[in-house]
Order: sequence, then C-alpha cells, then structure tokens
Amino acid sequence: MARTDFRFSFPKRVRFAEVDAQAVVFNSRYLEYFDIGLVEYFRAVGLYDGTGLSGGPEMHVAKAEVQYKAPILLDEMVAICVRCARIGRSSMIFQFELHVGPGEDLRATGEEVQVHVLEPRAPSAPLPDAVVTKFEAFEGRPLR
Repeated sequence: MARTDFRFSFPKRVRFAEVDAQAVVFNSRYLEYFDIGLVEYFRAVGLYDGTGLSGGPEMHVAKAEVQYKAPILLDEMVAICVRCARIGRSSMIFQFELHVGPGEDLRATGEEVQVHVLEPRAPSAPLPDAVVTKFEAFEGRPLR
C-alpha cells in the first residue's frame, strides 16, 4: 500500500533502549510502535482524551501480525501509519506501516484484529453505531 493511502501517521524517534547491540530495533518493539500509533489514531478520531477512551470502545487484540521489510535503526525517525481497514459486528481491522524518512522507505507492515467487549473478561459485543460513524468520518469512506 502507498504511504498516501494512510490518512494518519505519527512520528517517533528510535531511542537507545529500543535497539540491540547492532543498533537495530528489537522485533518486539514493532508491536509497541503499532500500539503507540493506535493510541494517537484513536486520539485523532476523537475517542481518546489522555485519561482513557472517552466514550470509546473497550478493545482487546485478537490477532497481531508484523511483516519485517528492512531494519529500523537507532535515532531514525519512524512514521507510524495507521488506518482502520474494516469494521465488522464486534471487531475492527487496523493496518499499519512503518516508514523512515519523508518518502516511501517502508520498513514493516502489520495488521491487528481488535474485538470490542463491554467489560474486560466479557465476550465480544457489537460496536456502537456512534463509534463506527466516527471512524468512517475520519477515514472518509464506509468501513462496514
């Protein structure tokens, strides 16, 4: 996917604690970068106010996938690109790309399936229409 297919990206500089002895980002940090991007994406959509989800859905990760394309190195600026690809009855699919620099220097892609619940140990529950509407308005297209 082209970087321009993402309406949202968040910049993050790679810090020393995130890399190994060769100054390459640890593979586990990629999911952390996705999480950082997702929080900022929810903020941009209008569902996060800094104290938690403000009227937004309680979501649990059901699936997380990373495809590594090229190493990310110490002190590089990473653009964490996030988009909601699809919304189901109780789940949402988010796509991620990690780019370095201003162009199309793609270093990793990913996807997460997140499931809406009403409380932490409860089964999945339908996503409220108001939440779906916010994501569709932000993405500028139908998601269902």
